[in-house]
Amino acid sequence: MSKPNQPPSASNIALGIEAGILDRMIEIRRHLHRHPELSNREAGTQRYLREMLAKEGIAEIRYVAGYGLAVDIVGTGRPSNRKVAIRADIDALPIEEESGVDFASENPGVMHACGHDAHAAMGFAVAAHLHGSRDSFGGTVRLIFQPAEEDEPSGGKRVVEEGLLDDIDAAICVHVDPYTRSGKVAVGSGPYTLACDTFDVLVTGSAAHAAKPYEGIDALTVACSMVSELQKIVSRETDPYDPLVISVTAINGGNAYNVTAGKVAFKGTIRSGNDATRERAWRRLREMLEGIAASHGASVKIDIHQGEPGVVNDAGMAALIMAGAKASIGADNVLNMPGWSIADDFAYYSEKIPSVYFRLGIRNEAVGSVYPLHHSRFRVDEAAMKNGVLTLVSAATMYLAGHENPGA
Repeated sequence: MSKPNQPPSASNIALGIEAGILDRMIEIRRHLHRHPELSNREAGTQRYLREMLAKEGIAEIRYVAGYGLAVDIVGTGRPSNRKVAIRADIDALPIEEESGVDFASENPGVMHACGHDAHAAMGFAVAAHLHGSRDSFGGTVRLIFQPAEEDEPSGGKRVVEEGLLDDIDAAICVHVDPYTRSGKVAVGSGPYTLACDTFDVLVTGSAAHAAKPYEGIDALTVACSMVSELQKIVSRETDPYDPLVISVTAINGGNAYNVTAGKVAFKGTIRSGNDATRERAWRRLREMLEGIAASHGASVKIDIHQGEPGVVNDAGMAALIMAGAKASIGADNVLNMPGWSIADDFAYYSEKIPSVYFRLGIRNEAVGSVYPLHHSRFRVDEAAMKNGVLTLVSAATMYLAGHENPGA
């Protein structure tokens, strides 16, 4: 056991995680991978995780944020009034799986292609380990198994609205990273993900015979012009050091070989690194699409929906993750890295309390874990998950012991 108010050593942490817990973690991850559920529909996932937590002797399990769960693990080893939350998201994506793993999705068109099954399983392992070692630490760790990270209405926003962070001092979450070598932990301070907004566009022209397109206004041609021109907001109007990504992700219109499209709908996302760029992107998207529509004699309806802000990592909490990871998995496995361009509704946590979002490398060519997030062949190198659990346990217990800024 570590001395009071001293960071736990790597050997103490590693020896403290029972092999049985790690085995159950993999079992849980594979079960969730076989049975993925979309955002705000995670009833089976919620039920299964509750059953598995209860089997560990954890009695106080609350339903939160719709299909989420929250458990408080209260340490009895030393006095501490501190409380830290660990977020594990649990929802899947509308993707047809092509990974080839033995435990592939049995839910057609739905896949854990972002690693949330691994996040939930690591959250289970942290809860099980801390519950079994309550006499080794003081304070409270709140595990939040959060639904609806991938889609609206946001589970992260609902967690905040339901007051789950009102009595919490700090929050931590981990996300698997297929671009970083397996088992490495990457973290940095400051802005760490981008804000993400969505847009829906409806272009209205007038249908005509495909042999006489000049007798109508081809909404499909207009929409294609819009999709191409939108990219110039990024490539020709934005400083490359100012993060902005505009992606059109779906287009739908027309239904016959011999009739030009009267209406075409398309949608996508706007990801930005600061409020000024976010506001400018909204304005320029409207101006550009309205101008293109007018130049073709078409009309356009544009709906922009504000999504989650960007995650901002607290400097002290980022230092805590680095210290916890170094203590538990070794300094060679810890990387100080800037953020990435994905979005995550953990941002609502970081708006509320000091928070840190760190990445767990899972890239391993030997097991086929080389595909990007949201890819139909995405795989997780399960061997890396132990390092995620060790880092979470180490950082959380160090925080409860008063080491929120080890590098200060």
